[in-house]
Parts: sequence; C-alpha cells; structure tokens
Amino acid sequence: MAKLPETDWTSRKDLAALVSALGADNLRWVGGAVRDTLLGLPVKDIDAATTLHPEEVMARLKEAKIKSVPTGLDHGTITAVTEGGPVEVTTLRKDVATDGRRATIEFAEDWQDDAARRDFTINALFAHPETLEISDFFGGLHDLEARRVRFIGDARQRIREDHLRILRYYRFQARFGSTLDTEGEEACAELAPMLKGLSRERVAMELLGLLALPDALDTLTRMLERGVMEVILPEVSAEGLDRLAALVRSEQQQAAAPDAIRHLAAMLPADPRIAAQVASRLRLSNAHKKRLTRLAGRARRPGDARVLAYREGMEVATDLLLLSDQPTAPLDNWQAPQFPLRGGEIVARGVDAGPEVARILQSVESRWLEEGFPERESVLRFLDEALQSDTHM
Repeated sequence: MAKLPETDWTSRKDLAALVSALGADNLRWVGGAVRDTLLGLPVKDIDAATTLHPEEVMARLKEAKIKSVPTGLDHGTITAVTEGGPVEVTTLRKDVATDGRRATIEFAEDWQDDAARRDFTINALFAHPETLEISDFFGGLHDLEARRVRFIGDARQRIREDHLRILRYYRFQARFGSTLDTEGEEACAELAPMLKGLSRERVAMELLGLLALPDALDTLTRMLERGVMEVILPEVSAEGLDRLAALVRSEQQQAAAPDAIRHLAAMLPADPRIAAQVASRLRLSNAHKKRLTRLAGRARRPGDARVLAYREGMEVATDLLLLSDQPTAPLDNWQAPQFPLRGGEIVARGVDAGPEVARILQSVESRWLEEGFPERESVLRFLDEALQSDTHM
C-alpha cells in the first residue's frame, strides 16, 4: 500500500496531540495536504476527516486543552487551533440533495462515502495519521502521477451538484494538469451556462485563484475556445490573451511574482469604463476595483519608473511597467522620498494662500521630479526661481 512520505508537518508535535485527542483510527489527513506532499510541493493548509460527530470532536479537544472553533457546524467542520496553525476537522459526510450552489448533507460512517462526494480524484486521498498509509478509492494516485485532473464518477453529475466545480477544474488543471481529461473538458464546456447562477463572489474567488498562477495561459485559452470564458468574462478576447502572454513573459524575465489583478488587467481592453464594470460585476473590493481601473488607463508608456512610483505608488507602478514590458529594476530597494516643501513656506514668501500657492507648489514639485528627486537645497532654489519668474510676468 502506498504511503505518505514523512515531512515536517507529519511529524509536528501539535498535530500528534490532535491525533491523540481524537484517536488515530478516527482521523485521516485528506485533501490538499496529502496531494501536495505527494507532489513534493509546500503544504499550506491541513485538513482532516473524522468519523466523530462535531459535538464529540469539540468535547475531546476541550478535554485535551486544544481550542476549537465551530467554523462550519452545519457541515460538520470544527477548526482546531494548534500551535502550528488551524486544522479543519470535518465529520465524514455524504450529499443528500444538491442544487448546484449548496448541498444538504448527512453524516456518514464510511471513508469511501466521504471520498465519493469530493470533486476530483486527486483531492480524495486519505492518509492515516500514524501509519501514513494512503486510502485511494478512485484512482487518485494514478491520476496524480499522470498529472490529470479527473472528476470522481460522472463529470456532468458532479458539476450539476456544484456549478463552481467548472472553475475549480480549470484552476486545478492550470496548477497540476498536463494530461487532459476529455470527459471533464467536454462536461465543463457543455454546462458552462450554469455558472450564471452562482454568486459573483464565488466566481471571483475561483477566477482570481486561477489568474494568480504563474502561467495559466493554456488553460485560459481553452476556456475561451470552449465558450466558458464568454460566460464569466465576455470582455476577454484572443487579443487579451496575447497581452497576458506578453505580460507573463515580462514577469518571468524580471522574476516578478504573478498577480491576479495584474493578469486580469492584461486580459481586459485598455478602457477604464470596462474595467470598472468588470470589477463591479465580480464584486471586487474597492481597492482592487481602483487598481484594475487605473491599470486599464495604460495607453501611454509609463515613463520614468521612479517618477511613476512616486505618483502612483509602488504597486501600480510595478504593474504598469510590467504591462508595458519595461524594466522594474529601478524600483528595487527604492523608497519614494517625501517632497521637501510645504505650502506654508510659499505663503511665508508673500504669496496669498489659495490656488496660486497650489500652482507654485505643483510647478516646483514637477521640477523636482524632472531633476531626479534632489535634496531640499535644490528645491528651495527651484522655489526662488519660480517666484522670480512670477514677479517678471
């Protein structure tokens, strides 16, 4: 029988204490932690499945002096707060009824029943917390080896149970897949219109997760060709994916971390109005909406990198440089200085408070930027020259 390799997280003392509290035979590690460990990837979140009901889980954790939070009691999920981070412990369950957006569940007693309700075979691998033996009911190990993302059972049925699985399929395919599952691809394309019934927040969450990957271009291209993109982002065209490809090359050449909002901006036309509509439709945060809209106004080349960062902020400046395939190196380890002049100093020179002060301040600041952020002594000279110029007008 296959086993999970021993890693730092499988040897953690706080997890051993959790296993001791709930009983090793009542618990299995499941999902991403098992999958990513088998792939040799870093493990971020640890999830566990248990035969114990939520009330029993909380009682045992309390007795072991492990804090618990009923984060999803209706669905059997208790979060154990351990020293190394939170662990979601969920009672085995099976779906009783689904409507494509939410499921009515009942608790189960069999590990395979719980595995059968999960989305993909590579996410339905269980590992015993002590022996590390893996239970694989649906060929997940073989699919993992082939780097294939495959629905458990009938793909169309699984999608009808939860329409969001269409976008989850593409996100996992972009992250892990190399061998395409024909049935899954056909099912996602056929049932893509069902995505219209989902909350915009859920769609945005999955979409941004996909766009945050280093290079999801092949996956996004298939989504466009198969009509899936048209359902969630009709503003995206083949030209938009060409812009994304250029951006990804720029990021890779400059060792820049990928960013979902930047990638989304590349895919959309350079039109702030369209960007604002997309941000509203996806219910993006105000900060993300503002940033996406600003990046849509990228028609002109960004110019001097440091001046851009001073005016726009480091994040937006980096985005605009990468979108224009301009070097970001001038911003490495650089902090924008503070403009060393205040309006009160201009008033003290005899200028009446009001618009004239703002005009002179802006003029001096522009000169300061053109000269490459010189020290205050130079700024005072710029001010003198500006005041003298006004006197002779």
